[in-house]
Amino acid sequence: MAGMDVFIDRLDPDMCVVTAAADGDRAGCLVGFASQCSIEPVRYTVWLSKANRTYRVARTAPRLAVHLLTREQRGLAELFGGETGDRTDKFAQVRWREEAGAVVLDEAAAWFVGTVVQRIEGGDHVGFVLEPETWGGREDTEGEELLRLSDATSISPGHPAD
Repeated sequence: MAGMDVFIDRLDPDMCVVTAAADGDRAGCLVGFASQCSIEPVRYTVWLSKANRTYRVARTAPRLAVHLLTREQRGLAELFGGETGDRTDKFAQVRWREEAGAVVLDEAAAWFVGTVVQRIEGGDHVGFVLEPETWGGREDTEGEELLRLSDATSISPGHPAD
């Protein structure tokens, strides 16, 4: 697979935090695999690792929230990417609220809550196709650069990839 590195190593996608709530449980993780996947209707897909606690909660969640972070919000990225919800209550360390049945982080630069319309098997990750229902963002982050993969490579993951 080393040959594919010539392509993948050139990518620098935006990172986002995905949160899920189901059956009285909450979870959230840092995600680097996410993209708009339809124009009409607008749809967005986030890919969650099967090894991740967020995936286990998201399997039965009717909605997920997707949050964009700025480079200045690296602390949030470290919390949601470097800690596992199996050992740490990440939500005890941040301001959040329930919005449309999902968990929204108050500090996120921008966010949306989407209904899960499809789950797609993709190997060690599962894609959650979301139809946005509600969204928002902080106006004080206008013009700030988004957190990208290159900004987050030094964060040791809370869970191994498998």
